[in-house]
Amino acid sequence: MSLPVLFGANVDPVWADPGQPLRVARQVEEAGLDLVTVQDHPYQSAFYDAWTLISYLVGATRKVTFVPTVANLPLRPPAMLAKSAASLDVLAPGRIQLGLGTGAFWDAIAAMGGPRREAKDAVTALDEAVEITRQTAHPRARSRHLARCVRPPDAGTHRP
Repeated sequence: MSLPVLFGANVDPVWADPGQPLRVARQVEEAGLDLVTVQDHPYQSAFYDAWTLISYLVGATRKVTFVPTVANLPLRPPAMLAKSAASLDVLAPGRIQLGLGTGAFWDAIAAMGGPRREAKDAVTALDEAVEITRQTAHPRARSRHLARCVRPPDAGTHRP
């Protein structure tokens, strides 16, 4: 099955200018682009929480789709993440997509109480999270495609 190519822009979730994320999201929508991405780095003190920001932006726009790039699985339990994404997708039909990531900044993740994983364990946890997310999603949720993002363990090795 092939999916259409989508175009969009990233909203930096920074606190510095509270109006900036909404301005960018509205510009993306007015330009007729497909999606807005929001980085999910809960440990970054200069950033809004990605899911809170996405929820706010969904309510302030009408048609653009939102995607966390990528949801931080070590700090977001998959069942709760699935519930959040499915709930928002039911409230804003078809406007939420979910990108899942293995995690990358292990010191910061551990400082927030998350697990510190080796590359193999992180990939295994990601695969488990994809399955949990698919099983947990609300049946009315329209988002059916999950992006799976794996950070390469080193510069010479890449895993799809």
